[in-house]
Amino acid sequence: MTKYIFVTGGVTSSLGKGIIAASLAKLLQARGYKVTIQKFDPYINIDPGTLNPYEHGECYVTEDGAETDLDLGHYERFLNVPTSQANNVTTGRIYQHVIQQEREGAYLGKTVQVIPHITDEIKRRMQLLGESGKYDIIITELGGTVGDIESLPFVEAVRQLRWELGANNSLVIHLTLVPYLAAAGELKTKPTQHSVKTLLEYGVQPDILVCRTEHKLSQEIRKKLAQFCNVNINAVVESIDASTIYDVPLLMLKENLDKTALTKLKLSNKNEPDLENWKNFLGKLKNPTSEVSIALVGKYVELPDAYKSIIEGFIHAGATNECKVKVSYIAAESVTKENVTEKLKGMDGVLVAPGFGERGLDGKLNAIQYVRENNIPFFGICLGMQCSVIEFGRNVLGLKDANSFEMDANTSNPVINLMEEQKNITNMGGTMRLGAYDCEIKKGTKAFAIYGKTKISERHRHRYEFNNDYLKQYEAAGMIASGFNPETGLVEIVELKNHPFFVAGQFHPELKSTVANPHPLFVSFVAAALANKKSK
Repeated sequence: MTKYIFVTGGVTSSLGKGIIAASLAKLLQARGYKVTIQKFDPYINIDPGTLNPYEHGECYVTEDGAETDLDLGHYERFLNVPTSQANNVTTGRIYQHVIQQEREGAYLGKTVQVIPHITDEIKRRMQLLGESGKYDIIITELGGTVGDIESLPFVEAVRQLRWELGANNSLVIHLTLVPYLAAAGELKTKPTQHSVKTLLEYGVQPDILVCRTEHKLSQEIRKKLAQFCNVNINAVVESIDASTIYDVPLLMLKENLDKTALTKLKLSNKNEPDLENWKNFLGKLKNPTSEVSIALVGKYVELPDAYKSIIEGFIHAGATNECKVKVSYIAAESVTKENVTEKLKGMDGVLVAPGFGERGLDGKLNAIQYVRENNIPFFGICLGMQCSVIEFGRNVLGLKDANSFEMDANTSNPVINLMEEQKNITNMGGTMRLGAYDCEIKKGTKAFAIYGKTKISERHRHRYEFNNDYLKQYEAAGMIASGFNPETGLVEIVELKNHPFFVAGQFHPELKSTVANPHPLFVSFVAAALANKKSK
């Protein structure tokens, strides 16, 4: 029978429920268990697809094309197992389904209520992955903080489900904060006590407390927390601030979080976790032999979480190259023809980031022209790839108004355009190319040298494409289309012939980079930046 672990949060948001869930899953996986993690988000959006990145960080896309919470990125990076539509559920999706059922008469004229209809639907979704027969343990992270109005139906669903699953088949981990008061010189347990009390009022008793803290928890504090919160003292787990999120599984191992969980679920903990590869990765990450500076030119640079997967991709690629990647965020709007040299001074490589809309377009084009003309390694992702096409069109092919149909519907040279079948769709999400698509790579190209194979699959999230009417013109001038979608003939990768490293993809390679499998494009780009630095 599949066992269930629920992770709730208290006191404050952003304590790192996703990292704790992913770390525990990693430890259980390293012991030989088949594990997956799902995230239940209490907001009413159907998915994060239409949310501004400033609201919720980046929108993470799964293989099957679901636009999801960025925590799913952590799950994949830690476990190296793809997630899916079923791994992220929002209040909006729950209500949408229940209302649809009601309209179809599924409730036989009954009054539709939060309990039982909404909670039943939450419970059904919580068990979907468990019923697939693929997993021994399902970890469910509840977004938000205990006590939030919008979280109530989820906590109630957990209460009911635990009762239905029976003893030893589920447990609740409550992540909380133990703040340090500098004036008093001590750690305070009261916020945790109140948070657990709120959870108890909803009928849920946590089995394990994971305490985020800046200072070590003394035995006395652990005892106090255990006593006031009805948990065993060995179930009070310290989660101290770490220098990297990738330290957390080892810290949790030291605190026996996985052992405690397995004991409570009546599962064997005989097999010690095999974390050899993880430790090797950490060793390289923490002991770099060199350093490179990479500029990330984008729209949302005030909030690094908007580029979470890209930053993690650099961490994985940096460790592979035994090199520290220092990322400098540069606001695209601030880059002009006059200051581009100053802005990119000292950079060993430049990445132009994905995004939607016109804001910052000129700055991205200025940055790309500068790196193209000065042989600085360049990596373009999604809109970054489209910008490289626009810049080349304007400055090399002499198509002065070359543009994307997204930015200027009246341009006479739409080098980036909508496909014909997309033009009549009005629903915002309907025109998107989302999820994994195949790509065939031409032999003898940089892309082929990077991937080492002709058939790859990458994840997409965009609605505009390279306009193939211009392909011959571009290739004649030296911008090669080195990757195509085999079914549609759409261009997936462009590169420059006579440039040390100028590669741009229409897809999002950062979404597939994991600790176990760093993405080849990131690895090669960091290597090129390193070579550029050494040649200076």
